Amino acid sequence: MSSPDPLRPSAPTVTTVWPGTPYPLGATYDGAGTNFSLFSEVAEKVELCLIAKDGTETRINLDEVDGYVWHAYLPTITPGQRYGYRVYGPWAPEAGHRCDPSKLLLDPYGKSFHGDFHFTQALFSYDLAAEDPAQGGTPPMVDSLGHTMTSVVINPFFNWGSDRAPRTPYHKTIIYEAHVKGMTQSHPGVPEELRGTYAGLSHPVIIDHLKSLNVTAIELMPAHQFMHDHRLVELGLRNYWGYNTVGFFAPHYQYAANRKAGAAVAEFKSMVKAFHEAGIEVILDVVYNHTAEGNHLGPTINFRGIDNAGYYRLLDGDLKYYKDFTGTGNSLNARHPHTLQLIMDSLRYWVLDMHVDGFRFDLASTLAREFYDVDRLSAFFDLVQQDPVVSQVKLIAEPWDIGEGGYQVGNFPGLWTEWNGKYRDTVRDYWRGEPATLGEFASRLTGSSDLYEATGRRPGASINFVTAHDGFTLADLVSYNEKHNEANGEDNRDGESHNRSWNCGVEGPTDDPEILALRAKQMRNIMATLMVSQGTPMISHGDEFGRTQSGNNNVYCQDSPLSWMDWSLVDTNADLLAFVRRATALRSAHPVFRRRRFFAGKPIRTGAQIRDIAWLTPAAQEMTPEDWGAGFGKSVAVFLNGDAIPSPNERGERVVDTSFLLCFNAHDAALDFMAPDDSYASEWTAVLDTAVADGAGTVVVKAGEKIPLEPRSVLVLQKTE
Repeated sequence: MSSPDPLRPSAPTVTTVWPGTPYPLGATYDGAGTNFSLFSEVAEKVELCLIAKDGTETRINLDEVDGYVWHAYLPTITPGQRYGYRVYGPWAPEAGHRCDPSKLLLDPYGKSFHGDFHFTQALFSYDLAAEDPAQGGTPPMVDSLGHTMTSVVINPFFNWGSDRAPRTPYHKTIIYEAHVKGMTQSHPGVPEELRGTYAGLSHPVIIDHLKSLNVTAIELMPAHQFMHDHRLVELGLRNYWGYNTVGFFAPHYQYAANRKAGAAVAEFKSMVKAFHEAGIEVILDVVYNHTAEGNHLGPTINFRGIDNAGYYRLLDGDLKYYKDFTGTGNSLNARHPHTLQLIMDSLRYWVLDMHVDGFRFDLASTLAREFYDVDRLSAFFDLVQQDPVVSQVKLIAEPWDIGEGGYQVGNFPGLWTEWNGKYRDTVRDYWRGEPATLGEFASRLTGSSDLYEATGRRPGASINFVTAHDGFTLADLVSYNEKHNEANGEDNRDGESHNRSWNCGVEGPTDDPEILALRAKQMRNIMATLMVSQGTPMISHGDEFGRTQSGNNNVYCQDSPLSWMDWSLVDTNADLLAFVRRATALRSAHPVFRRRRFFAGKPIRTGAQIRDIAWLTPAAQEMTPEDWGAGFGKSVAVFLNGDAIPSPNERGERVVDTSFLLCFNAHDAALDFMAPDDSYASEWTAVLDTAVADGAGTVVVKAGEKIPLEPRSVLVLQKTE
């Protein structure tokens, strides 16, 4: 598609232009016209480009500049208008500057986008045929108009009606991690035209399924506008997961059933409203650590061409290159005030305008890096702490990145919760029979006080998970010892090699009924452990009915049935689904599994005889230091005292629950536990049994009687009232 020479001044236009205001940044429609505002400290000239339906552009000089913010108000511009920017300034990669006015640049504050990227020379500011493109040279000045997305002015007005945030406290939260497209793409109960969309995700059949699992929050994998990597496109693959952000304010418009320019925003809001009506919170997985522009060999689509040195961390001593703490080619410069402002403005926008209830921060350690080290007192954490909006929603950190010292589980500030990678590893090791200490398992089961208590946090700070989007599904965790990622086109080199998995005797699919039964029981063991652990549990989508990825533990590029939820498994694995529903219902009904405070290991009231928790050997004796030191091979019983919950409920009333006895047998042989003496309870009734396909307990024992446990099983007993 042809367009004017990018270096030739724009032709005069009849469009009325007023000075406008520098804030808010982005394109803001007020009901009469639109204010446009763009930050660039390095720019010498900025043009606003209005794109017509036929693809031609009208360029308008932004002559008003305040504090490096270029702005104008156009009274005739209304929602649906497509636009972009051209930024004139230095092309000096050695100084960190990469201005290229031949590139139509997306608005960093764009609320919606349209079109697609065509990976031709037009997207790149260096000669793709050069022998050493890293040396830079003069940009080839090929216009990207027609080869790149465009920003879209949106209508910000929406009828939220009586929408209210559920504000579910962490101790009552069950999180369900899901993919917008993969969740519904093959669901027979979702109308075909809505599958893979925001509207499909909020369809009643999906909400009913989540409610049946007692889910209180859905955590969406990246729904910010993202780009499919050039390499993947050439291989015929896609960036399915979406950790490749283009715009931090725009919902990914390809997930909208209505593809009309700007329509994704209203559809996303309608989705949130529907979830809220069902009492389900919406948490976004957000990627503020890097962008889709990649390293110095990536395309120029927005930040790079607007103010490269402002938006990105550049390599000390050689500013042509980017610091990379993420493995994606670049890292956002969270030390720069305008980049910090963009992140905080984005977070507030999603809370205030889009009504989301929280965020899970991908590779959050990157945001905490002031220089090279992860700094708990970084400016980003300071801003979040004092922000009256962002500080009040759920903030979940993925507490690691790939840089040195990036593994920071337990080290985030008090306002934050964290994906507890140590919980994941310990539970996996325990159930696959890897030598480990019972003490580690006990710490994870009781909320990981060793990680969170010192910072004033409560058990809910531990986001407990055993599987997530990254890695094996639950079914694959018990079916494969090795990853099988050949379909990704990287010779099986990608993805984690140390999965702490166990295939139960055969790699992959099998018809052996004994192995299939063991795998099913192992899945139940893991789900039961997750639901009786203190902390905030997270279920990965499809694990409730045994979704498989055929051993692929890195389906980031697989937009196909391999990664989509196979809803036929609802019938095939009906017993597993019934078990998970039983386990989540048990947790939801009993505060003793979701205490607001850590166990004290002692009576909480004067005169009480029984502590809030007791660890017992299979012989019903108190565990001794020697017993703990014996390590793996010792199974254990845990007494949870429902009459010793210290925290009041939301109305200030004392919380009283029944007591439970949790019996864990990770050994490969059957084992008899002994019911403790009647100072604990005179009788116990099984309410969850992983030796039974649907988990329905049938065991009733009196104090001092034997409790038979199958090999590798969990039995949850409730005190008979």
